[in-house]
Amino acid sequence: MTKMRGEMNGARQIPATVIHARITGTGSYLPGAPVSNDDLRARGIDTTDEWIVERTGIRARHLAAEGVTSSDLALEASRRALEAAGRLPDEVDLIVYATSTPDFIFPSSAAILQHKLGIKNGGAAFDVQAVCTGFAYGLAVAEKFIRSGSHKCALVVGAEVFSRILNWEDRGTCVLFGDGAGAVVLEASEQPGILASALHADGSYSDILSVPGQVSHGQVIGSPFLQMDGKAVFKFAVKVLSEAALEVLGAAGMETDDIDWLIPHQANIRILQATARKLEISEDKVIVSVDCHGNTSAASVPLALDQAVRGGKIKPGDILLLEGVGGGFTWGAVLLRF
Repeated sequence: MTKMRGEMNGARQIPATVIHARITGTGSYLPGAPVSNDDLRARGIDTTDEWIVERTGIRARHLAAEGVTSSDLALEASRRALEAAGRLPDEVDLIVYATSTPDFIFPSSAAILQHKLGIKNGGAAFDVQAVCTGFAYGLAVAEKFIRSGSHKCALVVGAEVFSRILNWEDRGTCVLFGDGAGAVVLEASEQPGILASALHADGSYSDILSVPGQVSHGQVIGSPFLQMDGKAVFKFAVKVLSEAALEVLGAAGMETDDIDWLIPHQANIRILQATARKLEISEDKVIVSVDCHGNTSAASVPLALDQAVRGGKIKPGDILLLEGVGGGFTWGAVLLRF
């Protein structure tokens, strides 16, 4: 049993040994074959490869087949993360699942994923809804569970089937998004892994990026499709991504020069480049995967992370800055040693 120190007068006791949380495995999954910009045009969308690439940097995305749910994608990503960590599913005692496109209204996609993984230990499992910031929220929440001593091995997932909420007649939005999943195993450790995190939200900006529909009396009331003010989102995203980065660096007593890799939400190449310029970080240190899978919302950061790890870019000991910004508006950052 962990030794405790504290006063006997009812003051909260504090563990003598500090518990940290480290990422021990990563995984990702993209459904089906890549759908190129030319493929979209062939499907009748009024666009061109040049128009999309110039404005977004996106060349392809993956779209889930009919009947494939976000938890199906999450299952494959989670299996790969667990394999990389050398863990069995039943060793996971916490699942934090970030998504804006859950399988059902309820039960949670986290609980469904727990069942699909065959986990029978009764550990906690719940969804987080922070749209494109969801993975950063999920990682920060899971870290706090682990550092409290209540849990030892968490699965943090971002999974989306955004193709289900797109208006395919709106070329300004439908070309931007794709489906996919990413996951990490986060474990208790004696060595620091997560160094600092910052999470924020401001609901007054909710009208610039939203899906304003709701289910009432068995019917969808309002629009079930994503709508966005692209210019307003761009301006807001660059501002808050820069601020969140500086906030976590300050909390950890670090400078931008200490960052080995910046992994921002993969929304648009222009946002990634503008954020790097504002932080005075070389673009060579920015992980970019938006070109091959588009904006996968909560899945984009863990997808980019896993691809960079498996591609040999990210090495053990590297300092990573993960960031997200999404509808709500929400934004946040996590600084960690890999």
